[in-house]
Amino acid sequence: MLLKILIVVLLLALFASLGSGFYFLMKDQGDPAKRRLVHSLGVRIAMAVSLMLLIIYGVASGQLRSRAPWENSRPVPAATAPDQARPDDQ
Repeated sequence: MLLKILIVVLLLALFASLGSGFYFLMKDQGDPAKRRLVHSLGVRIAMAVSLMLLIIYGVASGQLRSRAPWENSRPVPAATAPDQARPDDQ
């Protein structure tokens, strides 16, 4: 459960960093003396890498797994038609 909370917190932090990067982009207007946009990008990249590593760890340790309905489906055996019966079944 803690792993899922950390993933959600990192996602929210990524969105906050994205918003701050947009704010710095609009506020600084390309001023070369201000490097806040570059620092925001660096923080966002570090958080994205951390998020990917956290998800990989969760899948590898078994704490995160897929719950897609097609993952656990078993193939249904084909029914044998009466005219296709084997000769030794008679």
